[in-house]
Amino acid sequence: MTIFAKITGTGSYLPKNRIDNFQLAEKLLSKGIETSDEWIYTRSGIKARHFSAPEEMTSDLAVEAALKAIEAAKVDVQDIDMIILATSTPDNLGGFPSTACIVQKKLGITNDCAAFDVQAVCSGFMYGLHLANALITSGANRRILLIGAETFSRILNFQDRTTCVLFGDGAGAVLLEASSSPGILSTAVHADGSQTDILCIPGYAKDGVIEGSGFLEMDGQAVFKLAVKVLEQVGQEALQKADLQASQIDWLIPHQANIRIMQSTAKKLGIAPDHVIVTVHDQGNTSAASVPLALDDGIRSGKIVRGQNLLLEGVGGGFAWGAACIRY
Repeated sequence: MTIFAKITGTGSYLPKNRIDNFQLAEKLLSKGIETSDEWIYTRSGIKARHFSAPEEMTSDLAVEAALKAIEAAKVDVQDIDMIILATSTPDNLGGFPSTACIVQKKLGITNDCAAFDVQAVCSGFMYGLHLANALITSGANRRILLIGAETFSRILNFQDRTTCVLFGDGAGAVLLEASSSPGILSTAVHADGSQTDILCIPGYAKDGVIEGSGFLEMDGQAVFKLAVKVLEQVGQEALQKADLQASQIDWLIPHQANIRIMQSTAKKLGIAPDHVIVTVHDQGNTSAASVPLALDDGIRSGKIVRGQNLLLEGVGGGFAWGAACIRY
């Protein structure tokens, strides 16, 4: 019997601290940096984003999203046999122990299931989905909790308005289970290490402290051009692997980085704007949490229903990107 990986539950969490463009502009002005709601919105489509409280860790956000996904899937936490957590902002310096292991502890999972982090920045969830699908369809695992969670507010330079206005915090999760009916129809992931410098944190640890800058740095124009190009290519690849046409896609769920990138990608793929799930206006770019947050929003709002075909896409630092076709 052919084994498929199917999404049986989704969940998401946004920190309570919602910062709109007016509040952010006021904060920046106090630092001598001028910006405005109009300047931010016209360039990105972002109206607000959520920042974690000082005591909130990435694992805390991940747990909240995971609990909702587990509840939606109606499974016992002890039946989960793997946790994959995509993040660029782990709880600990150096990324160990893995934030996935911390989530395992906080969820009270005591069955010794495997747990590890995936680091592919904004495409991390797509990389995690690629892995989870392969593990389930091979028969190695039956029930995988996949989470994207970030606290990007802690690596933003609030002296640089070209980056600090774009990002936010949040978490999204899915529960994937072995199924006899199609779920994940195709996945595709890629990377181009020659483009490492266009989106990165250049600092590194030395003698227990950060040497150089610990803030996110980005060449916005270079990222925009490359993102639009590779998202079209990987979207077409995923469609071809799934034996689907763009006209058969009910919803495009792209990485929520910039409304102009999202609109350009949809146009190039031949998907109408009203078939694109958009959350960037209220969440900003939440990196690896972006796609699962948008997926959960589409499902809980009633837009996405069982039996529909979805195209998910992510792109980010590395430079890394990926896509997946899903029959929800």
